[in-house]
Amino acid sequence: MIEKKSSPATQGAKSELVFTKKNYQLLLISIAIVALGFILMIGTTDIYDFRKTLLAPMVVLFGFGFGVYAILKK
Repeated sequence: MIEKKSSPATQGAKSELVFTKKNYQLLLISIAIVALGFILMIGTTDIYDFRKTLLAPMVVLFGFGFGVYAILKK
């Protein structure tokens, strides 16, 4: 039978996660902010309302920006 040999890099390497707990918390907060922005867009009232045309898209973009920050934070 052929014997499997493990490489030296995987023998002593400690398994570390890419993200920390803080990164995951910030990412969940950013998802909640994006969801809030989409909730602000919901409704059947005036389509040209301030909330739907300006506030909600700004909240969504802020949520996406915060998500990028959460991913890049070291």
